[in-house]
Amino acid sequence: MTSFSSRRVAQVAAAALVAVGVTACSGAGGGGSTADGSSINVLMVNNPQMQDLQKLTADNFTKQSGIKVNFTVLPENDVRDKISQDFSSQAGQYDVATISNYETPIYAKNNWLTPLDDFIAKDSAFDQNDVLEPIRQALTAADGKVYAEPFYGESSFLMYRKDVFDAKNLTMPEKPTWQQVADLAAQVDGAEPGMKGICLRGQPGWGQVMAPLTTVVNTFGGTWFTKDWQAQVNAPEFKEATKFYVDLVRAHGEAGAPQAGFAECLNNMTQGKVAMWYDATVAAGLLEANDSPVKGKLAFAQAPVVKTESSQWLFSWAFGIQKASKKQDAAWKFMSWASGKDYEKLVGSSLGWSKVPDGKRSSTYQNPDYLAAGSSFAKQAEAAIKGAKPNDPGVQPRPASGIQFVGIPEFTDLGTQVSQQISSAIAGSTSVDDALTAGQALAEKVAEKYRAK
Repeated sequence: MTSFSSRRVAQVAAAALVAVGVTACSGAGGGGSTADGSSINVLMVNNPQMQDLQKLTADNFTKQSGIKVNFTVLPENDVRDKISQDFSSQAGQYDVATISNYETPIYAKNNWLTPLDDFIAKDSAFDQNDVLEPIRQALTAADGKVYAEPFYGESSFLMYRKDVFDAKNLTMPEKPTWQQVADLAAQVDGAEPGMKGICLRGQPGWGQVMAPLTTVVNTFGGTWFTKDWQAQVNAPEFKEATKFYVDLVRAHGEAGAPQAGFAECLNNMTQGKVAMWYDATVAAGLLEANDSPVKGKLAFAQAPVVKTESSQWLFSWAFGIQKASKKQDAAWKFMSWASGKDYEKLVGSSLGWSKVPDGKRSSTYQNPDYLAAGSSFAKQAEAAIKGAKPNDPGVQPRPASGIQFVGIPEFTDLGTQVSQQISSAIAGSTSVDDALTAGQALAEKVAEKYRAK
C-alpha cells in the first residue's frame, strides 16, 4: 500500500489513466548486476500496494537473494491485455505476472501456468495453510493444484464518512439495503462544499464498472446466464439493477463518473469529494493511512443487499509463474517473499501497518500491530472475505463460478463490451434499455457456444 499525501493521490489517479513502464531493482551495490547474475521479469498492475512492492524489492529481496527484479507496471486494463498476450503465446518475456482469481483457473486449464505445489512443499516458511481458505480455493484449479499465490485479497463493502453522517444525524445500518444507501446518498449530497453522495465506478472495463454493478445485479435477483446458458442481460432483474445503479450515480455520484474507476474513487474519497464509496475492502487501509486527510473520519458497512443475504465480491491480485519461464526457482523465491508473512512485517515496520497488502492470511488478522492500525475496518474486511460465495452469489444456480464476473474466458470481451454500453448510459449518451439490448445480443452469442457443447 502507499502513502497518502495529496501528491501521491494525484499520482495514483494519473497512473490509472497512463501506462507507466518501470524497470526497478538493481543489486545491493546499486549496479545493474547481482551476485549470481540472475534476474526475473515481473509484469504487474499499478495499484498502490504493488508500487510499494516495487520500491521495497531492491533493498530487501534483491539484497537478500541476489535476484534482480525487472518490473513492468501498467494500469489494470492494459496489464490484463499484455499478460494475456504473453502467457497465451508462451513467449516467456515475463517470468511472473499479477493475475486474479478470474484468470487463474482459465490460464491453468490452458497450461499457461506452472503448478506451485512442489515449490510450496519445499518452502515450509511460506505456510500455505495460513492463506485464507476462500482465497486459497479461488487460486486452485479444477485439477486440485495451486497455480497462483495472493499478494492481497479483497472483498467489497461500503465506506462512508461517519463524521458527515453524525453531523446530519444519519445512521448507516450495519447491513444496509441498496435502497437505504440511495436514500442516504441523497441526504448527504452537498453535506460539505463540493461533496457528492456516493462514488461508484463508471469507467469501462469488465474489472471496472462491471465489478460493482454485477454484485448489484446479483442481489437484485439477476444473472448474466442461467444454469442452462440462457442469456439474461436484458431480463427484468438485470435491467432493474442496472437502472438503479446508473440512476444513483447520475443523481448523486461523483463528477466524471463515466471515467471513474478504483483510483479515481479513491482520490475522491480521500479529498472529501464524496461521502460514501462502495468498492474493494483493500481501499480501507489506504483511506486510514497516517497521512490520509480522512483518517479517523470513516466507518464501514457490509455490501448492500436487496434479495440476497450478502452481495460482496471475492478478488485477489496474485502472482503466477508463466509455464515458459526458464527461471522458475528464482520466480518462486520472489513470489514466496512478496506473498509471505515477512513481507507483511516489512511493510508494517517500514511503511505502516495500515498499508499491509492484507486480505490473504489468517495470521494478519491475529497480528496486534495490524489490528491496532486497522481497528476500524479489519474485522469487517475479514468477515466480508470469509463470507463471499463465488459459487452461489445470487438467487439462482449459475453455470460458472464468480461473483463480480462469470468464470469463462469469453467474459473478458463480453464484460468489456457491455461495460462500454453501461458507461455510455452513465454519461447520458445512451439509455439503459438500449445498452442492455446490445449487451443481450453479445451475451446470447456466448450462450449459444456453451449450449452447443
